[in-house]
Order: sequence, then structure tokens, then C-alpha cells
Amino acid sequence: MPTSHSVAKHPAAAGAGPAARSIGLVTYLVADYDEAIRYFVEVLGFELVADDDQGAAKRWVVVSPGDGVSLLLAKASGTEQRERVGDQAGGRVFLFLSTTTFESDHQRMVAAGVRFLEQPRREPYGTVAVFEDLYGTRWDLIEHTSGTAPVPQG
Repeated sequence: MPTSHSVAKHPAAAGAGPAARSIGLVTYLVADYDEAIRYFVEVLGFELVADDDQGAAKRWVVVSPGDGVSLLLAKASGTEQRERVGDQAGGRVFLFLSTTTFESDHQRMVAAGVRFLEQPRREPYGTVAVFEDLYGTRWDLIEHTSGTAPVPQG
């Protein structure tokens, strides 16, 4: 039987004032900068926000779906990091690509060669389908039913 847990809230979350914090970037391990940029921009339709040479074969590469958290594409270095490319969440869905146009996004992604692991399904929280990116990392493409989005939209 599920149990409930009490969680202490930060004063700002308890109504003491507006929070001025957010997650701005998530590091996403890739095998190659250029192939990852092509995939995220050309296949998933993300925007290339930054691609700056940092020297020593490192680059600061940021892609954004247009709203919300952006991804810092980080080229894996060393055996441990290379082993995690494509399995950053241990086989679970790692990221959730929210949309307000599920059907057209799904069709465009299928036409671009994105591998969906299931047909779109309707759930109480919205329409969703799991897909794998170029490295095999699992994502949800999801259109939330009104009022069910996990994060309020600004």
C-alpha cells in the first residue's frame, strides 16, 4: 500500500514570497557534438542557443525546445561517461518533451525517423508516447490535459 510522506517546504513555496530559482540547464551526455546538434535541431525541432568553443575539444552547446529547461550537450569523456550515453536514467524515461500540438509533433517526428516505442495513448493526464533519441535514451512526448501539467506555465 502506498504511503504518504510529509515534505518540509521552502519558505518561498509556503507563500513567504516568490521563488527566484529554477533549473536552467540539464547536462545531457552525447557521443559527438555535431551529430547531437543535428538530431536535436533538425529532427526534434529544438533551437541551437549556443555553440561556443571552450578549447581542448570541449564546447558549450545548448539546445532548447523553445520553453522550459534547456539541455547542455556535453561530449562524454572517459569510459564511465561514454557508458552512460543512451542510458542516463537506467532504462527509464529520462526527459519529458511537453507540447500543445501532440498529433502534428508526433507525425513530424515519425516522418523524421524518430523511433517511437509505442502508439500514442490517452491517459487521464494527457496524450503520451515514449520515443528513443539517437542514442537510445527514452523520452515522453506529452500533451497534458488542461490543468494536469506538472509545472505551471508562465
